[in-house]
Amino acid sequence: NGFIQRGVLCFPSQVAMAKLQGFEFWEKTLRGARYVVAPMVDQSELAWRLLSRRHGAELCYTPMLHAQVFVRDANYRRENLFSEFSPEDRPLITQFCANDPEVFVQAALLAQDYCDAVDLNLGCPQMIAKRGHYGVFLQDEWDLLKRMITLASEKLSVPVTCKIRVFPEVEKTVKYARMLEQAEPRTRKGDAVNIPVFANGNIHHLTDVQRCMEETRVQGVMSAEGNLHNPALFEGRNPPVWEMAEEYLEVVQRHPPSTLSYVRAHLFKLWHHTLQIHQDLREELAKAKNLAGIEEVNGQLKQRCKEEMAKEESEQHHTGLPFPHWICQPYVRPGPKETLRENGQKAPVVRAVSVKRALEDCDDTNDSLSKNKQKKKARNPHKNFCPELKPKYIKCEHCGNPKGNKCVFNLCRGCCKKKAYKEVADCPGHGLRFKTKAQKQLNSGMGGGQMNGKPSLPAELSSAAHEALTLDTARSSPPLPCLSGITLLKPDFQHML
Repeated sequence: NGFIQRGVLCFPSQVAMAKLQGFEFWEKTLRGARYVVAPMVDQSELAWRLLSRRHGAELCYTPMLHAQVFVRDANYRRENLFSEFSPEDRPLITQFCANDPEVFVQAALLAQDYCDAVDLNLGCPQMIAKRGHYGVFLQDEWDLLKRMITLASEKLSVPVTCKIRVFPEVEKTVKYARMLEQAEPRTRKGDAVNIPVFANGNIHHLTDVQRCMEETRVQGVMSAEGNLHNPALFEGRNPPVWEMAEEYLEVVQRHPPSTLSYVRAHLFKLWHHTLQIHQDLREELAKAKNLAGIEEVNGQLKQRCKEEMAKEESEQHHTGLPFPHWICQPYVRPGPKETLRENGQKAPVVRAVSVKRALEDCDDTNDSLSKNKQKKKARNPHKNFCPELKPKYIKCEHCGNPKGNKCVFNLCRGCCKKKAYKEVADCPGHGLRFKTKAQKQLNSGMGGGQMNGKPSLPAELSSAAHEALTLDTARSSPPLPCLSGITLLKPDFQHML
């Protein structure tokens, strides 16, 4: 039961005859795919999908795309899907995050000609998903999800799938899946739903895939982290890391991603264990500006590993890994350490307060600074990161941002500009001269002539505004008063201001 942390449900369309449904869709369009590369933000781009397909992957997902941005931004659509199209990259499912039925359908309609199905992300647990209110944070809004799936199934010419995260209770998970299926509860060979299901989670080796399918009776198994550390996972091979890097870079030459950061991220994953030994190459990879620079780093890594392979086993680095560090293999995150009392019983777990990216004290030693702050410290030795010693700023009376030191209204620049414009006032501290410009305008327009080719104010309005300016200037406080009669002026005068 450790395999199904997340699942993928493919449910039939509501449109009859226009598209394949359920198991027929899986068997014909998806070609009975069992080995699946999961959707990964900034990681499952075209070049990586093609590399994975070379080594056994039968179905791939695009990275998760933001439906609202996809609808409004043509560049986003081009960079993340339209320019990532290749006939070799099929079958393909495009994944969106969304929380609005209309927006989800609009995005899916734009994408449906470039893929074989559209997926709704209901499994992402990250904080950005919580702030955007999508992913797993929609799993309790069943009415909304049903509307989204129903509308998409009616409007799209391709099937819709969902990537979900299971509930702690099996019964609730089954009920959730049946709700998404939008069908009467039926069984197929003893299964809980009548639609294809993929399992996802803790897949590191091909043996994990086989065991998962046997124990759960799912139609396919999806891998994310395991695939990133070993693209040949579905072949059951563990090739040298430089071999996979060379092959990936060759694919990138033909299908370059929108930014080099994608390539770096993949190589950091592939080389994870080796970079623990050759840490200087980590810096070289981070500083590489183009593919040629990255290929050069890969050449250095290959040479060093081969030199180590030629040594006696006793002289090689021993890392405690199942394979030598230069072999593609999964990275298993260490679990929480268990401490025992003297009598052999487990001691209660005491959770330490996280101090990541924060100071433990104010002594400014390098041990108490994050890597980013250490870099800043190296550039500026006098920089101080102690919160108690940071300068305190007086807040703007309206919005809470730092106020301008010389602002006559005690506001930040944004609030000051709004106030000065509304009251036709000056603020030398922020370089705002609304009142001064108004005075010049009135003085130059007294004769009913023109100023800069524009008609001046009518005589009666000019004298009224001039009188208001005269009265305000005569006051002793505030030092820079605003016009009192500006609301009498016509719109064309306001435009001239």
